[in-house]
Amino acid sequence: MVIDDKLKDIQRRAAEIGDKLNSGAVAGDELTKLSKEYSELSEILPLVDEYFAIKRGIDDANEMLHDDELKAIAAEQLNDLNHKLPDVEKKLQIALLPRDSADDSSVIMEIRAGVGGEESALFAGDLYNQYKSYAMRHGWKTEVIEENATSLRGYKEIIFKIDGVGVYARLKFESGIHRVQRVPETEAAGRIHTSAASVAVMPQAKDIDVVIEDKDIRIDVFRASGAGGQHVNKTDSAVRITHFPTGIVVTCQNERSQFQNKAAAMDVLRAKLYEKQRAEQENASNSARKSMVGSGDRSEKIRTYNFPEQRVTDHRIKLTLYKLDDILAGGVALDEMIDALIAADQLERLANME
Repeated sequence: MVIDDKLKDIQRRAAEIGDKLNSGAVAGDELTKLSKEYSELSEILPLVDEYFAIKRGIDDANEMLHDDELKAIAAEQLNDLNHKLPDVEKKLQIALLPRDSADDSSVIMEIRAGVGGEESALFAGDLYNQYKSYAMRHGWKTEVIEENATSLRGYKEIIFKIDGVGVYARLKFESGIHRVQRVPETEAAGRIHTSAASVAVMPQAKDIDVVIEDKDIRIDVFRASGAGGQHVNKTDSAVRITHFPTGIVVTCQNERSQFQNKAAAMDVLRAKLYEKQRAEQENASNSARKSMVGSGDRSEKIRTYNFPEQRVTDHRIKLTLYKLDDILAGGVALDEMIDALIAADQLERLANME
């Protein structure tokens, strides 16, 4: 069988890499590359071993059926193993799906207030705190790159980075329009208002992923404004980078030095260009951007947070959880929703391969 041959190739490749790593004969970039490949193969090896163990068990049980004394035991074993095999095969299919090359990346996230005025800005702040708490619970580091805060603790816009291994794999389906239904703090009559904020999740790009030519950008420096004490009024530390080929403009003034702001702005620009590049590739291959869990387009309505009913609904997979407080706190309920989105994406990709 083709699948059996592929799984045997995985076992052979893992053994080959293991021997190389144990020999100490590799170093530098090759060591890093082989270690990563071995780590990825090691995740699937237990499933591969279980699959072949079940197949051997089925063969043995079929042999035992010819023995009158063992026939009853063999039939029971055969029934049990034939029930286990489809589940292991499905897990193997999912494990063998092509990996998104950006899944291991850190991310840069943008949250922007939408319709709803100050209430929308407050909700943007709630979403930022949600992802910040979620990152902390997973042991990831959060760093604000740029923010435009309001007087009531909200954000018209906030851009931040979440550093960690596999962050993009967990958060990539958060891109889109998040809608909130609640009674605003400023609403005297107690009426429920609906407002929204957009979220964009971009994998952090490396220099090798995106090359930015000096001739393609203009860097302007200016005096920072907003929160930050007297410093922001005395130095031209803020940086604006304009990318001519795409028209993308990135501004950063959150750091104290011009050098730091330029580095942060370049990170954001690189991430935006990488996202654009990936979107064009995905659209060309008619893949993830048109899946049931969404295109990653920040204009697509993906989720509603309803405070009166304490529920959160993800419209892409029609999942509703009555755990609003825990989700906004970045708790296990947010993992539950993210796990459901990942599972839906895996199942759809499996269906498209069949």
